[in-house]
Amino acid sequence: MTFKIVHDARPNTFEFETSALVAPSGFREYDARWWFGHPGSSKQPELNLVGVQALGMGLGTLIRRMGVGPDIVTGHDFRSYSLSIKLALASGLMAAGARVKDIGLALSPMAYFAQFALDAPSVAMVTASHNENGWTGVKMGAARPLTFGPEEMSALKKIVLEGDFDLAGGGAYEFVPDFRARYLDDLTQGRSITRKLKVVAACGNGTAGAFAPEALARIGCEVVPLDVDLDHTFPRYNPNPEDMNMLHAIRDKVLETGADVGLGFDGDGDRCGVVDNEGNEIFADKVGVMLARDISGLHPGARFVVDVKSTGLFDTDAVLKANGAVTDYWKTGHSYIKRRVADLKAAAGFEKSGHFFFNPPFGRGYDDGLVTAIAVCAMLDRNPQKSMADLYRDLPLTYGTPTMSPHCDDDKKYGVVARVTADFEAMKAKGAIFAGQRIVDLVTVNGVRVVAEDGTWGLVRASSNKPELVVVVESPVSSERRREMFEALDQVLRRSPEVGPYNQTF
Repeated sequence: MTFKIVHDARPNTFEFETSALVAPSGFREYDARWWFGHPGSSKQPELNLVGVQALGMGLGTLIRRMGVGPDIVTGHDFRSYSLSIKLALASGLMAAGARVKDIGLALSPMAYFAQFALDAPSVAMVTASHNENGWTGVKMGAARPLTFGPEEMSALKKIVLEGDFDLAGGGAYEFVPDFRARYLDDLTQGRSITRKLKVVAACGNGTAGAFAPEALARIGCEVVPLDVDLDHTFPRYNPNPEDMNMLHAIRDKVLETGADVGLGFDGDGDRCGVVDNEGNEIFADKVGVMLARDISGLHPGARFVVDVKSTGLFDTDAVLKANGAVTDYWKTGHSYIKRRVADLKAAAGFEKSGHFFFNPPFGRGYDDGLVTAIAVCAMLDRNPQKSMADLYRDLPLTYGTPTMSPHCDDDKKYGVVARVTADFEAMKAKGAIFAGQRIVDLVTVNGVRVVAEDGTWGLVRASSNKPELVVVVESPVSSERRREMFEALDQVLRRSPEVGPYNQTF
């Protein structure tokens, strides 16, 4: 079959209905994201249904060339257009010989679980995660529990944009009924708490609203639901546990109800954010330190993988050191951390965005926000005399920022980061003073992490799924040092006119 692959086409035209619209920028480092649009939007779409069909043909072709069997799980998140996108994707997969097992409306981790439960090596989950209404995307993998990384995504991009399909035929479609119940049963079997915990479950009107409250109730929590009714317009805020609007809403509900903890889930349920009983929004890397303390107490010598955006406490915390814990800093991105956790056979991996990965006995190696939520509740259950705020206060004090994301076009962002990295390398080589001190270390495994003499650090990297940069700052000294690092970092960024305003600051 020959498709006309186009990178730009206006809706309500002959070309839009007869060509495969697939913007090259939608192929990200470890998944795919495009602006699909919605009624009332004036922004031009980057993908149409014919393009989705071509994507399915390309994915089926790639999986066949990788020597992987034909069975593949599909599911979709709760957006007005996700079902149609999934069916277009499935038609393309079947044309390439795939045997599609459709689990229906799902969380991403439910699709990953289905790879194990249905003995299917591959997955194609239609979701835009926490992106705004109008976005769509696909999370893909062909070796459970892993998802694609840059090599596979580059190969897929080439196949699709060149129309290089192997349409072997022989595909099949099977709808798997009632898989939600099977997922929830597996998630909660043998897991229960004895401590009476009141838990706010916040879902931002995203897909997790159909799963998280029941899962938490099953393990013995008293659940306070917050924005759990499914509504693809996201009327209050995007379901994103890094978004301060969502975190503030959780804080308010925790304080109103006297809850022991607030848990917030993103649009496809693979991330979890935490607010303590005093209303403090705990950044995910600090939650990771708390869980690493708990896990390494149960399993001395445990190894953990964390991303470069994460706090320095993983290296310096006295409790982790006493427990013999070992930490490996790695590239930001759920695919990178997931693969590293598997390669190192680590107990767990923690990404500052809230993607947490637990190997057995806690999980199967993939990111599941509900597994994280259950792990937080189990940690509280094992510390009956301490509140979530107490456990948070037990950590050494640091002064960190939220993840800040100034706009930068997809075709510009990597060049900007390369220039910024070169600037810092030159400064370090000259022994220049930056933010009042000398630069003692540059971590360049993913963007550039600039470390000052007193341990204050700042990170700049390119977002892997949006036209943005990522900026994070932390100081173990003071909020003033945090501010000094941020302002110095921002001055370097502002040398590049391609860098736009921040989505939020601190």
